[in-house]
Parts: sequence; C-alpha cells; structure tokens
Amino acid sequence: MLNAPALAIGGGASKALSRLEAAAQHQHAHCDCYPYTAGSSTLDLGQVTDEIEITITWSTPHPEQARRPLKEIAAEWGVSLLDAAKQLQPAGAVYHNMSEADMQQVLAHPLSMVGSDGLPNDPHPHPRLWGAFPRVLAHYSRDLKLMPLAEAVRKMTSLSAANFGLTDRGVIRIGAYADLTLFDLTMLEDTANYETPIAAAKGIEMVIVNGKIAYHQGAISDQRAGRMLRRTERISQSIPTFQPNQEQTS
Repeated sequence: MLNAPALAIGGGASKALSRLEAAAQHQHAHCDCYPYTAGSSTLDLGQVTDEIEITITWSTPHPEQARRPLKEIAAEWGVSLLDAAKQLQPAGAVYHNMSEADMQQVLAHPLSMVGSDGLPNDPHPHPRLWGAFPRVLAHYSRDLKLMPLAEAVRKMTSLSAANFGLTDRGVIRIGAYADLTLFDLTMLEDTANYETPIAAAKGIEMVIVNGKIAYHQGAISDQRAGRMLRRTERISQSIPTFQPNQEQTS
C-alpha cells in the first residue's frame, strides 16, 4: 500500500501514482489501499518520531499501556519516545501518518485495489479489520461519491482476483464460486473505530462463502466453507496493460 511517511503531509500521492502509471504501461503494476489515514503494525523503532501520533495497541511487558499515545507514556515515564518504545517492545502500534487527500486520490485511482490489511490476531486491531470494505462502499462511494458503487465493488472483488490469478473468483456468473455479500446500501455503515475496533458493520444481511451461508442477519453459521486460494493462471494473461488517462469503470 502507498503509505510512506511522506504522504503524511499531503502531496506525495500524485508523484507515487505517476510512477505507478508509468510502470503499468510496460508491466502489470497495481497497488492496494485501505480507507484510513493511519497504519498499524508492530512497534517499529524506525518509525518512532514526534511528527506523527503513535498509539500503542498492545505491549507484552506493559499491557497496561495499551490504547495510550506513545507521547503520554514517554512523558509519564520521563524518557524519550525512543526509550519508551524500547521498553514497550514487543508491542503493536497505530501510526497516524497519512493524508486524507492523498488516501482518497490513491483509493479512487483505477490501478488501486481495496484491501483491509487487517491483523486478526492483534488483541486491539486497527478498525480496518472490521470496517475497511463497508467504509469504502458506504462512506467513500455512497456519501462522498468518490467513485461509483460498481467501481468500488470491482476494486475489492474482480480486480483483486484477476491480479492474483484466481480463476472464477470475484465475479458473479454461472460456474464461478459463489462468494457473495448481500447488503442494504441505505443502512450500510462501518462502526469500528480506533477506540472500539472490533465492531460489526451495520447493513450487512448475508455473507455466502463458496455457496454456503456463513452469516445471516447477525448470526454466524457453523458452516466453514472457506478454502485456501491458489493462483490458477498467469497474471500476464488476466490483467490488461494500463493506458494513461484510463477511465474508471462504472
């Protein structure tokens, strides 16, 4: 995903996307993006800086410091940010290091796909784990009109499947695998946030995985129809070459 620190001040996306477009004219190149301006990972000393807000999500030696800003912890301990981070490790963190304008530019670009990049084993995950896809559909497509609904769906289904060579995935047609989500667009809303990241979205009526109902009206099924996905065709056969000024599909 395009989430380099340079994007935090805004303006970096245009240059990055120009290079991506140039590369895509000669080879198959795409990027992925999630609809948030903060990233999440393990607490990396190389990313510790006072230029952005860093929130600790978990810490093995200091679990009591979870969900607190690193600056507050460092001030309380009377040490530098770097020393506080060292004392907290191993730990996880959320980095508020991206520009909303840049994120929207990447999200709307025809070469970008939507991915959650969620960490399901994180004890206090980034809200992207539960909210990424409904947030794109409801907030950025329906409310902000950043892209048509069909384009938003394409970015998180058929485009991703084609990029990774997954035959009969990400499309609705006879013979394809029935991976389907039924939602009420008027009611759809992501409810996960940084304080309460584990929260189901509103407006999702049913989820079908490989033809089996996995979720229906708030109830999770006992059926486990998921399977490992393996690439079944060469990427060069499944993705067309990008042309400059290529319009988004609708």
